[in-house]
Amino acid sequence: MTKQRSNGNSAKWGKPLLAAVVALSCLPLQGPVHAAEADSTVRVGLFLNLGSTYKQTTEKITLTPEQAVAIGQKTDTGYVKWFSASPGAASSFALGGPRVKLGESSDLKAVSALASKLKSGSDKLSVYKIARNGQDVYQLYAGPYASDKAATDAAARLGANASVKAVSGLAPTAVGTFSLNAGSYGTQAAATAALQKVLDAGVDGVLRVSSVNAKVSYDVQVGEALSASALDALKGSFAGKLPGNALSVADSPSASAAVRNEATADLVNGTTTPAYVLTLGEQDRIWIDGTADKGIRVEERSKRSYRGDLEIGIYGGQLFLVNELPMEQYLYSVVGSEVPASWPEESLKAQAVAARSYATVQTQTATKFKVADVVDSTLSQAYNGVGSESKSVNAAVDATSGEILEQGGKAVEALFSSNAGGVTSDPKEVWNSGGSNLFSSVPSESDSAAAANLKKWYHVALANGTVGYVREDNVKDKGTDATGFRKMTVTAQSTKVRPLPLIQSAVPELSKMNPGDEAWVLEVVSESSTYEWIRGPFTSSQLLTSLKGRTTTKLPATIQTIQISERGPSGRATELKINGSKIDVKYPDMFRSALNGLPSTLFDVVSADAYTVITNATASKGGLSAAKLTVGASSHASALSRSLASVGTNTSAVSSGTGFFFVGRGNGHGLGLSQWGAKGLADEGETYEDILLHYYNNVELIKD
Repeated sequence: MTKQRSNGNSAKWGKPLLAAVVALSCLPLQGPVHAAEADSTVRVGLFLNLGSTYKQTTEKITLTPEQAVAIGQKTDTGYVKWFSASPGAASSFALGGPRVKLGESSDLKAVSALASKLKSGSDKLSVYKIARNGQDVYQLYAGPYASDKAATDAAARLGANASVKAVSGLAPTAVGTFSLNAGSYGTQAAATAALQKVLDAGVDGVLRVSSVNAKVSYDVQVGEALSASALDALKGSFAGKLPGNALSVADSPSASAAVRNEATADLVNGTTTPAYVLTLGEQDRIWIDGTADKGIRVEERSKRSYRGDLEIGIYGGQLFLVNELPMEQYLYSVVGSEVPASWPEESLKAQAVAARSYATVQTQTATKFKVADVVDSTLSQAYNGVGSESKSVNAAVDATSGEILEQGGKAVEALFSSNAGGVTSDPKEVWNSGGSNLFSSVPSESDSAAAANLKKWYHVALANGTVGYVREDNVKDKGTDATGFRKMTVTAQSTKVRPLPLIQSAVPELSKMNPGDEAWVLEVVSESSTYEWIRGPFTSSQLLTSLKGRTTTKLPATIQTIQISERGPSGRATELKINGSKIDVKYPDMFRSALNGLPSTLFDVVSADAYTVITNATASKGGLSAAKLTVGASSHASALSRSLASVGTNTSAVSSGTGFFFVGRGNGHGLGLSQWGAKGLADEGETYEDILLHYYNNVELIKD
């Protein structure tokens, strides 16, 4: 089936006022029926350091598979299995490099106490467990460090540490990657047995696995010198302790893993997990061969589990982790991560098609993420692994399997946002110019679904001048008194007066009210949501701090006025002036982050200055004896929030000496499909095809 929208006009399917536009959808559809040609897999970056482009990093990657998986090296010529991980057994991976060996001890309590004292410092401590002649011994390392000098400096610092000195046998020494080969073996078991003999002889050694001529090699290596000359100095002492071993300078393959038993996580009982200290070149890849139906848990990524395979490499000097899996299984998680599974089926289908179209474009073109097609944050699409899947979401993905939106035979980058605030963005309101016939500003009245069933909030002024919000379920409305003011009290002890009309657990209340305490009612507003919201008040200092680094304009010492001097077709701010001077940003949507993280650019500015209310009567009760009362924050309309109909229309300068509120609608850039709008349309009975064709212009819906 092919369905097409061939023009950029807005359409609200089924609404009489737009019947002329709806009629366009009845025209014959152009083009033959044909199937989408989508890439079969998606590469998702979970940890990746690309400097200013993207930075989500970790020093260690700990993986726990649901079923046995193979771990090895992936090259251009094939895959070499190194070892296996058992179901439910954790394995960790970290980069090697210059480190400090503090020493070793058989006293686990002393090791645990030292680790506790060092945990808050800059020297990251790792504890490995070995056996020497049947006795458990714990080896302590700090690092890795960026350079040999940094490791040497750390050794001196740790050597002078009183807590380190207190543990018998410790003598911090900088160590590196130069080592001697004490034997190569074809199996891990044989190498492990040989290593034990080395350890029993009192020599430090490690099992190192690598690929040689497309085959796995297990080597026993001794010595951890910072340089070749330092290694030569050690060779004689090793030879005396290991008679019969032909010691040679170890080869340095670009990819290898030193196998350790790490006890860092449990220094009470000394239990261990396999730890692989990696040496990698920029082109080397460690591959964890997962499955489509069982997940692999990544402890450092909020313990999320992921279908498919995992790839570990190095980029930007740090480890990256990429999850590679089939497109449709990727979408199971994306759709469930982006929208609630309880939403109507047609809205879930619309989300699935939009997400598939977006991902298809990323898999077919070079992306800014270098080693991945997408990342797991909203910089691409939210992707939270298996935990975000559900029957309803998976069914919606399966029902639209292979379906994408196309223009001119090519998949479109079907951007979407949480809530368009009643009207979607025009591209020039987001980027520096239009540049796309895929998007235009169209009505999205169904976005109001986000505000359905939310509580109302009373905007109140207390007698001491505090102005804030109290939720309606804690309010007893007392109506208008003789002064002409509407009053209220509360129904519960210690009712919080909040700075904004929403519950913010991390933000302290402004005041508390008890039954009998009265306040003046300025207005009743909706709870802040993705549809409509209030943020602030932000002081001049707070706004200047947020603007710094996000504009090339020289900023004033103090903000006296803010003016939205230009708006785009939807009413979103495209130009801003402070104290009359234009503020330059890279693109209009950047005003969101530049102004302390506003939900959208569809907003008005409101002064936080106090204002004077002139009453029409003088109170005889309640302590009101004057005809004028100062009761709190205002805008030019003498109320904090403005009607929804007018948000996005004011272009006058707003002045304030104390700070500014921002009152707006929507959440996100507003381009393309509005997720809440899609939900609202589905509630009204619209199909996912019509939802998609409403939000995207000049597209064909391609279906197998």
